[in-house]
Amino acid sequence: MSCQTWHLKELEVEHIEVREVLRCILHTIMFHRALCLVRPKDTDSELFEITYVKCGDDELDRKIEERIDQLIIWTKKHTNKKILICLSFYEIKNKQAKWFNNKIERVYWEHWYINLQLVKSRTIGRFHQTGQTTKLEEKSVKHAALESALHEVIFQIIRFVNEKSNHVPSVPSSNESASFPFDITIPSSSDYSFGWRADVFKRMLQTGHSNLLH
Repeated sequence: MSCQTWHLKELEVEHIEVREVLRCILHTIMFHRALCLVRPKDTDSELFEITYVKCGDDELDRKIEERIDQLIIWTKKHTNKKILICLSFYEIKNKQAKWFNNKIERVYWEHWYINLQLVKSRTIGRFHQTGQTTKLEEKSVKHAALESALHEVIFQIIRFVNEKSNHVPSVPSSNESASFPFDITIPSSSDYSFGWRADVFKRMLQTGHSNLLH
């Protein structure tokens, strides 16, 4: 099985915006990879004039929030960094091993790479002029630009999903989960320069040749 790789547009985000940006993106992807008849739940973003759809599954929500919480902790120690988050879907296969033992392996069939550039908070301060624009107006303009870019990423996800689907495996007949098995890879808090990058590289090797689309 070939593995499809999607790279989403890079977004510039402040620390306070990371959580809502990832909620919008991750839940949009998960909804379009839902396995069964889910209960779609329209959700209004807490920071942006954006409504995205959740699968309406408490366990799925919990897993996503836990991973976002871990990333938020990491961002507090690593400012002004590029962040690459990878949402991967896989199948569980039984691989015949030596003698009577069976080995279970993950076969990845899709990667979604979410690219964020973490920037310093745009503090407002006093209303002194910067050219013809106040600090408050500048912050508002940049927030609106991020909101527009986030809209683009959501539509990018929908376009990718509709472009190609022959790599998506069939739904297991015994499935009771809201989604295919998945994991979310974030930068390692212990070793950003090696550990996390090695993990992503290892995953790419496990999937074999990947089809890169931007």
